[in-house]
Amino acid sequence: MSKKSHKQAEFWQKAPIHITIVIISLIWTLPTVGLLISSLRRRDAMLQTGWWTIFQHPFELTQFHLGNYLEVVQSQGMGQSFFNSLTISIPATVIPIAIATFAAYAFAWMKFPGRQILFIIVVCLLVVPLQTTLIPILRVYRDLGLSNSFLGVWLAHTGYGLPLGIYLLRNYIGALPRDLIEAAEVDGASHLKIFTRLIVPLSMPAIASFAVFQFLWVWNDLLVALIYLGGTPDVAPVTIQLTNMVGSRGQDWHLLTAGAFITMTVPLMVFFGLQRYFVRGILAGSVKS
Repeated sequence: MSKKSHKQAEFWQKAPIHITIVIISLIWTLPTVGLLISSLRRRDAMLQTGWWTIFQHPFELTQFHLGNYLEVVQSQGMGQSFFNSLTISIPATVIPIAIATFAAYAFAWMKFPGRQILFIIVVCLLVVPLQTTLIPILRVYRDLGLSNSFLGVWLAHTGYGLPLGIYLLRNYIGALPRDLIEAAEVDGASHLKIFTRLIVPLSMPAIASFAVFQFLWVWNDLLVALIYLGGTPDVAPVTIQLTNMVGSRGQDWHLLTAGAFITMTVPLMVFFGLQRYFVRGILAGSVKS
């Protein structure tokens, strides 16, 4: 069999897999396409017909407009809410990354009594619903004066994100070459120097993966921010601002479609900025122990 014939046979063997992947991708992106089209339609048209009806006259540009986007951008408090979301998301991502990396190194390479038991407890925390902790923590916050403050929501997001971060990073750091760590110890390097000079640079794929997860979760969060911050305009993130714009009965839901795409810009920049580390870190951190 010639080389060309071999490639053709290989192509047709893999064709069903490729077709299946394309179909799944189309189904997966269909809601996003519908959301995008809806964000460009007028309110009356959205109430009368579904977004798929635009394909009857796809080149009729009069059925599209940017009014929804302009109304969202120009709405009172939107700029402040974007600033509040950044104020919440950046520390609530950096703090758990720092703590989880230190803890993961300790669980992976430092020997101390109860290490395995503590790690099992951390893993068990992954299955605890955060909703069960909202009221107890809120009562503690009120006693300590942390309610309606950014510090309170930073601590809350840190606590909710640490179990996943420690689990992911511990598995990755524990899979690093033992000879490398032992060579550094023989040279007299302390745990702090090993951590800063070896562990952190080598663990960047896993750290970046956790950073993406944590930032996306915090940026898109509504429940935790609403409970601990209270939703006042001076501290409300963009999710609460969009909820207020839609109305208590959802009468202005056409604005939500445009607002969703506007709020997606920052998470997308974070994801694409760390994309090269993402898949590597997730695979290594989830299948190795």
